[in-house]
Amino acid sequence: MHRFVAFFENLFYRPKWYHWSVAFVLLPFSLLYASAMWIRRRVAKRKNFGIPIVSIGNLLVGGSGKTPMAIALAIHFEKPAVILRGYGRKSRGLVVVSEWGKIQADIETSGDEAMLLARSLPKATVIVAEDRIEAVEKAKTMGAKIVFLDDGFSKVAIEKFEILLYPANIPNPLPLPSGPFREFPSERKFADLVLVEGKDFERVVTCEGCSEPMLLVTAIANPHRLEPFLPKSLVKGRLILPDHAWFDAKAIEEAMKKHGVEKILTTEKDAVKLEKFGFDMALLKLKLDIDERYLLQIQRAVLSGRHYDQ
Repeated sequence: MHRFVAFFENLFYRPKWYHWSVAFVLLPFSLLYASAMWIRRRVAKRKNFGIPIVSIGNLLVGGSGKTPMAIALAIHFEKPAVILRGYGRKSRGLVVVSEWGKIQADIETSGDEAMLLARSLPKATVIVAEDRIEAVEKAKTMGAKIVFLDDGFSKVAIEKFEILLYPANIPNPLPLPSGPFREFPSERKFADLVLVEGKDFERVVTCEGCSEPMLLVTAIANPHRLEPFLPKSLVKGRLILPDHAWFDAKAIEEAMKKHGVEKILTTEKDAVKLEKFGFDMALLKLKLDIDERYLLQIQRAVLSGRHYDQ
């Protein structure tokens, strides 16, 4: 299974000549899928909730900075609620992960991204739910004054201000399953604001506690994006699992012993699942540096009421 995931991650983000034969075989399915998404976006009726809703999404599968962008934006607003599906969680339905900073769920119930949001936003409410419409209604009853949808571009039945995060480089422009696009790339025109990484926002990564040999342990999408930020001389080995996977302490201990290290290096998203094991951990801490003019544009859009006046 891990090799299968790794193959498609390479096809999507680092394709070699031999990947394109698979992409070609899958192309009819890609066109069918993307066409269905094209139709869906145009026939959907958007529901207006009478509350400002800001969607932070992307057109590609995998990590694009949606969660850190939600954190970077939500801190600027009063009584924000952040809603996400909660991929990888061991629960179903709607769960209030935190209520105005008070955490109400454990990591297995919330999932990694939701717990990271809850800890990073002490004045916010965080809700996970498969049904985003139900979650928005819940946020309203809890007194939220603004809602942020983490990974909300595909939620076409909700009236919202659309922020689309876009990569600077796209090695494979094809839709799923031949490529990483959830919809045709041209659908970016439906966004109110397109932010291109490296131009409109930057990832700022610091390595906290990186002072001795370590084992990199992570379960994020496209983990190769960590490479530019790693202290290469200190990373003696890697234990990489599929996105949102749960960790096994024994497997980590064996990998640490194999590489002769007593410390692990991980991301903040992974750390919320790893901390229960008690390993000595160093953290790759990520912040997004966003151009101030875009924050002002978002604030003006929220104040204008164009996306939520009833």
